[in-house]
This record gives sequence, C-alpha cells and structure tokens, in this order.
Amino acid sequence: MGEWLGVAIAIVSSSLGGTAAAVTRYLVGSSDPLTLALLRWGIGVLCVLPVALLMRARWPGRQDLPSVIGLGFLFYGLFTILYNLAIGYTTAARASLALSTLPLQTMVVGALLGVEALTLRKTVGVCIAVLGVVAALALDLGIAPAGAWRGELIMAGAVVCMALYNVLSRPLIRRSSALGFLAVGMGAGAVALLVVTLVTGRLAVLATFGPGQWIAGIYLGVTGGALAFILWVMALERASPTRVANTMTVNPIAAALLANVLVGEPVTVNLVLGLIAVFAGIWLATSESTGSRPSAGSAASR
Repeated sequence: MGEWLGVAIAIVSSSLGGTAAAVTRYLVGSSDPLTLALLRWGIGVLCVLPVALLMRARWPGRQDLPSVIGLGFLFYGLFTILYNLAIGYTTAARASLALSTLPLQTMVVGALLGVEALTLRKTVGVCIAVLGVVAALALDLGIAPAGAWRGELIMAGAVVCMALYNVLSRPLIRRSSALGFLAVGMGAGAVALLVVTLVTGRLAVLATFGPGQWIAGIYLGVTGGALAFILWVMALERASPTRVANTMTVNPIAAALLANVLVGEPVTVNLVLGLIAVFAGIWLATSESTGSRPSAGSAASR
C-alpha cells in the first residue's frame, strides 16, 4: 500500500508541476530564468518552513547536511534555471514532453549508481520512449517557435539534475523526514538564488510586474513550488525513485491544457502520440518483476 500511495501522491504532484510549466511560460516573457526561479522557491520556502516547524519535522543530521544543501543547489538552483530557460525557447507542452523522460533518466542514473539494475527490458523501454519524444518534437518542429530545439535540449540537461535529485534524495529523506529535507534543500537553493539575483541586479525585474504577473507568480511559488514538492518528497519517501518519476507523464497533459488557455498554445496530435510512446516505453521498462532490485534498506544505506 505504501508504494501505491506514494505513486498516487506523485501523480498529484506531477499534475501541479504541469500547471507550473504553463504559468512559467506565461511569465517568462516579462521576467528571466533566474528571477523566476527565485520567485518560485523564495515563495515556496516561505510556505514550507512554517509547516515544517509546525509539524515538528525531523531535520537532516550534521553528517547529511552538506549532501542535502548540495542537492538543494543542484535542483532548486541549477535545475530550475535550466527549466525556465528551456521554456523561454519552446512551448510548455513541448518542454514538458522532454521533461517526461525523467523516469528513464532516473532509471539510467539509478543503474549507474548501483541502486537499480538496468536490464534488457528496461533498455528497450528507454529506447522506445526516447524515440517517441524525438519523433514527436521533430514532426511538430514546423509549427514550433523558432529555436525550439534549443529549449528541448536544455530541458534534457535539466532532467539529468532532477534524476540525480530523485535517486540521491531517498536515503537522506529516510534518515530525516520529507518536510525537514525539503525545507533545508529548498531554503539552500532559495538563498543561493537570492544572492546571485542581488549581485546581478535582476531583482528589479519584479518591480515591473502587474497584478496578473503577481497572481501567476504567487501561484507558481505556493502551488508549483511548495505544495507540488511537499507532495513530491512525500512520494519519494514512500515509493522507489523510478516509480515516482513515472508519474511525470501526467505533466505534459496538465501543461498543454493550461498553456492552451493562458497563452493559446496548440495541443497537436504528434505531441499526444509522443506522450503515448513515452508512456508505453515507461510501462515496458518498469512492469517487469522487481525481485532483483536492491531492498529499501540496501538503497537507504547508500
């Protein structure tokens, strides 16, 4: 029950993440990747920290603190800047389709780090899903924004950061708590973003925001930042990194539907077919017996 509860929680988180992609696409024209990242995680940590204190969350121990902070820099800093930069080049739906390769990259990273074996079946699944994404993006390139391929390439690099975060965070969460781990990591990322934003003078961009941009920014921080990632780390606490990452296939659906409303992005047949290929590849890669997978205790000791 614990694994499937984790998957259900991750589905909700991925859906909220998809809406965040659409909102980011709406905001990216009036801001920049760095300022948007600060807005998302600055508001996010202001929501997460009081909840963690109120719930008396167990904080990461001294020996784990450098790793938690490092993962915070990696994900809430580098990943988010690359994510925002990618959406600036392409549509929310196309960027989210590239992001939906997360389960496959998580699987590969897990195999490289010895957490989960990469079998022939999993390898075939990876190839099917990746080919589906490449085909869908290539077929729709004629109606995509100019330079859209840059956005998808940047997003692929961003996904590597999130795959590392997924695989490396689970043992750290188990030794502390989901909220404690999240508050420290998100806080570290937000502080780093604030320092860079102040040094580069980009904080002034927020002064140009109108009511619509502030409403979208607050939504991005509260829902796409705090709530989505409270749910994400709760899911990682209960289910394997690959199963949690599998739910990312929900992300492009939510992104495409909301982006269609906010900025008039089309939902094309090729994107839908690409998503089906991703789902088929992920199902093939993850539906085999998990008997050879390291136990939770073994994974947690890494």
